[in-house]
Amino acid sequence: MSKADAQSAAKPKAFQAEVAKLLHLMVHSVYSEREVFLRELISNASDACDKLRYEALKNDKLMAEGGELRIDIALDKKSKTLTITDTGIGMDAKELTDNLGTIARSGTQAFMEQMEGAKSKKGKDGDGVQLIGQFGVGFYSAFMIAEQVDVVSRKAGAKKANVWSSDGGGTFTVEPYEGDDAPVRGTSIRLSLRKDAKEFLEDVRLEHVVRTYSDHVSHPIYLEGRQINSGSAIWARPKSEVSDEQHREFFGHVSGVYADPALTIHYKAEGRHEYSVLLYVPGEKPFDLFDPERKGRQKLYVRRVYITDEAEMLPSYLRFVRGVIDSEDMPLNISREMLQDNPTVHAIRAAVTKRVLSELKKCADKQPDTYAKIWDAFGPVIKEGLYEDMERRDALYDICRFRSTQSEGRQDVTLAGYVSRLKENQTAIYYLTGEDAAKAEVSPQLEGYKARGVEVLLLTDPIDAFWVRTSLGFDGKPLKSVTQGGADLELIPLADGSKDEPKADDAKTAGLLTALKTALGEKVHDVAKSARLTSSPVCIVAGMQGFDRTLEKYLARQQGHGAISAPVLEINPSHPLIVALAERASRGDDVSEAARLLLDQAMIVEGEAPEDVAGFAERMSRLMSQVYG
Repeated sequence: MSKADAQSAAKPKAFQAEVAKLLHLMVHSVYSEREVFLRELISNASDACDKLRYEALKNDKLMAEGGELRIDIALDKKSKTLTITDTGIGMDAKELTDNLGTIARSGTQAFMEQMEGAKSKKGKDGDGVQLIGQFGVGFYSAFMIAEQVDVVSRKAGAKKANVWSSDGGGTFTVEPYEGDDAPVRGTSIRLSLRKDAKEFLEDVRLEHVVRTYSDHVSHPIYLEGRQINSGSAIWARPKSEVSDEQHREFFGHVSGVYADPALTIHYKAEGRHEYSVLLYVPGEKPFDLFDPERKGRQKLYVRRVYITDEAEMLPSYLRFVRGVIDSEDMPLNISREMLQDNPTVHAIRAAVTKRVLSELKKCADKQPDTYAKIWDAFGPVIKEGLYEDMERRDALYDICRFRSTQSEGRQDVTLAGYVSRLKENQTAIYYLTGEDAAKAEVSPQLEGYKARGVEVLLLTDPIDAFWVRTSLGFDGKPLKSVTQGGADLELIPLADGSKDEPKADDAKTAGLLTALKTALGEKVHDVAKSARLTSSPVCIVAGMQGFDRTLEKYLARQQGHGAISAPVLEINPSHPLIVALAERASRGDDVSEAARLLLDQAMIVEGEAPEDVAGFAERMSRLMSQVYG
């Protein structure tokens, strides 16, 4: 690097705006346990060692200098500095700038909002929060206890080292490092501690933090030359030797959520393929659950050597499951590109997926309260499998839970339970799709089913509108929408034991149907007598062919236009309003004004705006003038 380049590199650079705000929050932190900074820096150091070990599989010269993969913690009480050093992959000048000066993770804004919210909570009850790690901002936690941070790093295989420096204000510098104490390979982070952080200059305090949060790290961690972690991979230990606290900390390490997992899956598979599995189902949604890429976050190791967390060892509908899969069979030099076509990977992926679904079913059967929390958090994602994974659809049906007209707002209905409650002559599993559970429960299309005590599944997640279209049914019973085609209710007896009695003049009703069709024209696909209405005068449904209206609305929004097909308007021939209109139509009176009002009314009940809002308001005004004028 020339002298001019060096001077340019040393010029202060402004932090990305989000980072500047984040650092301000860190400095004025509300964290109840500031010790988490050490956990985060050790986690980053461990990742750097893992990355080097993987790269060295392709280029063993990278490990030629720098010694074993390790993490060292050193303290200097005189200068009040704490230093964390690793012998990992290291960073060059550009990587120091990109990695430590910007945040690309989408969760940053959410992190800062929670930090801000926690500040007010701190003032009320004195409790802090622990959010670091969940949003990919762990390095910046160093500024909670440091007034100055200097990061000296040498990329593996590089001749020169560089130093990144900042006091946590609005700028940082990156320049060549000329000191003789630069790591031969890797990164050294020196923290000049704040006056209120002297506790982190005590050996006993630091060792306690490491044993509490980082004992699972597979690389040795040394404090003043003495190893203070067990250094063994937690997933390789016998299940009986791992405590709940150790699982909690490792779950935090792989997920960023430092809380108890809802479900732990820990086992070793032997036979044709040998591999160890340690997976966790979180108790809450990760911030990236609905990331458009829908990638899994399971880490793949080969004989304790980290390979990648992009192998997608579980299908995308199980992407919320975090943890490690460690194979004994794959070659150590396998590349990320080769993973897609590797038969061992395919076999392990299929077996682990089967095991995860089995463990979820076991949890649902034996710990329904725990599973209810899992389903509330991840049900919409699991149901993606009903649309995508035909091979495992039966296993997914076993763990899916639904809300229904008889579940009193709970999502605890199984398809097996539904089928066990079928009414006399009922031959289908009925469902209603919608965008709002509260509106779905009072939909007029449900009236005839409720009158017969027929249970209806209320499906209000966007994926529901898609998977029901591809479903072949369950236990020999097809799934049928209550908002599409005929109601098929005539053969199912009413719940009170009475019989359907015709209460309207069929001839006059037929005349009204013809008049309404003529008045509405292309605004409707058809006008028909309803078997599903008991108390409402009208409703709209979709025709037997094509999609139901909920799916059509989703597709219309995705395609950037709001047009959907004309509905079928169904009328309740026994409703007093319809009886009166039928009488008027039989006398030759014009019912076109009433026809448009009926269609608008049916649209509004469905949560849709009338086609002509101004015209609807005008017609209502005229009607009210006639009644009250």
